[in-house]
Amino acid sequence: MSETNLHPSADAPLVQARGLKKCYVMGRRTLEVLRGVDLAVRRGEFLALQGASGAGKSTLLHLLGGLDHPSDGEVHLAGQRLSSLAAGDVARLRNLKVGFVFQAYHLLPELNALENVCLPARMVRVPAGEAESRGRELLKRVGLGERLEHRPYELSGGEQQRVAIARALINAPELVLADEPTGNLDSHTGAEIIELLCALRVERQTTLIVATHDPEVAGRAPKTVHLVDGRIENDPQQ
Repeated sequence: MSETNLHPSADAPLVQARGLKKCYVMGRRTLEVLRGVDLAVRRGEFLALQGASGAGKSTLLHLLGGLDHPSDGEVHLAGQRLSSLAAGDVARLRNLKVGFVFQAYHLLPELNALENVCLPARMVRVPAGEAESRGRELLKRVGLGERLEHRPYELSGGEQQRVAIARALINAPELVLADEPTGNLDSHTGAEIIELLCALRVERQTTLIVATHDPEVAGRAPKTVHLVDGRIENDPQQ
């Protein structure tokens, strides 16, 4: 993978989907989750992706971040067409450019907060000392500077989500994809989490795409698109 292609023009979308489709074959039945999605998000933008459960929000985020492959169509991420890359190059690009925040946190139970946060950095061979320094600073930034050695079961849901946000930011990604990040939290804690994501996005000039069914969360984004039956209902540029 060419290093020069990792830094496309500032005017180009950071992530772009063209004609994106995703189908799953279930026995004799084919389930169409995405039915031709076109979407472009530029650097520094904050986009809310709304839709009912089953509309395809999580699937779209997974495709945009290179966690899954489309049945048809293309995804361009940081100037790279993902379908043209080998699996290892997609993984490297994803680790360097994308941070994921999941509704279910997905923290490793045998690791403490600091170890969970540092894991993506260690995967791209950041030296242990540097990774730990970054992790400590991020956990302090998300209000968990005193909880570094606590394992997930010793943390509340809101604290686990803060660990997950710090983990998503450890490699200074250009794009953060958050999949229902407040879905497992009470309204007060959820409001704190979305406030934290908004603040970190401004602070780090990160592109943020949040999938949510919560209109209050979506209301924080300058742009919103609606997924209905696997298609985007409105143009985010309008």
